[in-house]
Amino acid sequence: MGDRWHVEVDRSLCIGSAQCVHRAPGGFRLDEGRQSRPVQAETDADEDVLLAAENCPVEAIAITLLGSGEPVFPPEE
Repeated sequence: MGDRWHVEVDRSLCIGSAQCVHRAPGGFRLDEGRQSRPVQAETDADEDVLLAAENCPVEAIAITLLGSGEPVFPPEE
């Protein structure tokens, strides 16, 4: 069984560019206010979701390992 992730969007940072929706249409959607939300806060590890986080223009997406809370993205410095 693979890793499970917790995906969170910092709505105070999100500018509604929809880059996440284009890169991972199954992972993100925009709400009525054009702010991103994960489709599911808890999900199986997914390369498209990781790419969406890495390419968010304002780095509003955080991914952690379920259970341990260890950061997946952004990585710890």
